[in-house]
Amino acid sequence: MEKIYFIVNPNAKNGSCREIWRNIEIELGSLEIPYLAFFTEYPGHAQELAEAISRKADGTPAVIAAVGGDGTLHEVVNGAASYSNVTVGFIPGGSGNDFSRGFAIPKKSVDALSLIVDKSKCHTTEIDIGKIQHKELQETYFMNNMGVGFDAAVAKDSNESRMKQLLNRFSLGRLVYVYILVKKLLTFRTIPIEVTIDGKVYKYSNAWFITISNQPYYGGGMKIAPAALPDDGILDITVVHRISRLKLLLVFVSVFWGKHTRFKEVEQFTGKSITIESTGDVLAHADGEAIGHTPLKIQACPKVLKILTGKNNPGHTEELKMNDCH
Repeated sequence: MEKIYFIVNPNAKNGSCREIWRNIEIELGSLEIPYLAFFTEYPGHAQELAEAISRKADGTPAVIAAVGGDGTLHEVVNGAASYSNVTVGFIPGGSGNDFSRGFAIPKKSVDALSLIVDKSKCHTTEIDIGKIQHKELQETYFMNNMGVGFDAAVAKDSNESRMKQLLNRFSLGRLVYVYILVKKLLTFRTIPIEVTIDGKVYKYSNAWFITISNQPYYGGGMKIAPAALPDDGILDITVVHRISRLKLLLVFVSVFWGKHTRFKEVEQFTGKSITIESTGDVLAHADGEAIGHTPLKIQACPKVLKILTGKNNPGHTEELKMNDCH
């Protein structure tokens, strides 16, 4: 059996992740499953821990399970993505949990744990991830999506909002994203931007945002890229431009059902290599975490990450042989 390492963000969802971890500890004890647990203490710590664990495993199979929100998982993926011996698991404990939504991972912590420790329920799948190269030559991976413009500004303000901490106490953290989205809608200025997809150039003079997706969901349940599949070797690009503020609000209402694609101001593409450039610096995010500004180069990395998913995974990812599970 592979070694299981848990990386826990005790501050996720305003500290309620501590209770989630206590329940997991009890379940692990009753199952008599050996494990090691590490707790994050500052932003970026989960990535450091995941990389250190992966390196120390020295090529032997290991499972690293993130316990927290999508931000915690984002860090774990960035720490472990370069190590083929590592399989990543996830126990959702955040406010958005788009990864668990896209990969049929149960909300209940004990049920999510069973996908990690119960061999009969184990489904190891290989998924694509996206790689972003910043202008500082830094590289960041994303497993859900990345974006520039309006959605990046909303994500940044949401993460920094005190209201999110308050609403998280009542499991209503997603509402702060909606509130800030509406607030930002009144003040955001559209941007001129150039997108190159597999060598073909698209120029937009009044873009609101561009999102590049590996799976359908972002922003706490918004189905921004309805056709996105995490194992097809390509990324799904959504561009929203030349649209009024009122109509954009309608777009965001319809996006929860994936119906926003009916608007002519919403364009969708697919590609493997994307470049985003602008005349000035435009804010960017990866999996809802701020990563800097344009210009950016994005590349699809086919099936480089092994993850543990639910049995009815809507991503239709390819299952490996069951004996590949721990």
